[in-house]
Amino acid sequence: MAEPHPLTPMLRKLEKWTRLGEADREAVLGLPHVLRTLDAHKYIIREGDRAENSCLLRSGFAYRHKIVGDGSRQILSIHMAGDIVDLQNSLLMTADHSVQALSTVEIALIPRGSIQALAAAHPAVGMAMWLDTLIDGSIFREWIANVGRRDARTRVAHLLCEFALRQEDAGLGERGRYELPMTQEQLADCTGLTSVHVNRTLKSLERDGLIRRNKRSVTIGDWQRLGDAGDFNPQYLHLEIAAEA
Repeated sequence: MAEPHPLTPMLRKLEKWTRLGEADREAVLGLPHVLRTLDAHKYIIREGDRAENSCLLRSGFAYRHKIVGDGSRQILSIHMAGDIVDLQNSLLMTADHSVQALSTVEIALIPRGSIQALAAAHPAVGMAMWLDTLIDGSIFREWIANVGRRDARTRVAHLLCEFALRQEDAGLGERGRYELPMTQEQLADCTGLTSVHVNRTLKSLERDGLIRRNKRSVTIGDWQRLGDAGDFNPQYLHLEIAAEA
């Protein structure tokens, strides 16, 4: 059996948002690219770097983050296989945040000029890219609300619900059970808490029967109760667009 094209995950992601014709699909798969494998903690791009490429995450997990003046880190989003992690860098000249590998990752680096040319020559592809960045923005807004206005238990439960649906949608896990590729320190940097507070919160959710943990595996014992605990409404993920495309 022939190996799938390296950019197939990108094509699959774009086709979630809009219908593409055969010429559109061929143009996506025809993009120049360089494949690289990075170990966990390696940087894909650092804040302040000149952005030369956009990045398709072919496997593994990555995260966006910023470091503030006192050296503290705020994780802004988690990305998983199939995500076009920094599509905005096709237009922005300088990276305003860092992207780092959360696990071992395989990436495809695509020159920013090629992304721009593709969007201009194939409007349906450009629309799909636009929708992808808009949904990124929707997830960012939800994360701001999560950190800014929810208590610790609600923040953590909300994050666990998001990971469940996104991994299910990407074919990486099931809603009721999935791998959580993050340490408690990293979860703390996602939620604006301390790792000690995250540990207490996870134990509380376990004690109440909402989740079970086994190393990095999370099993959701009661989806409805966990969603209620996390004030979770999946509308911001816009999965209905994918269902209609």
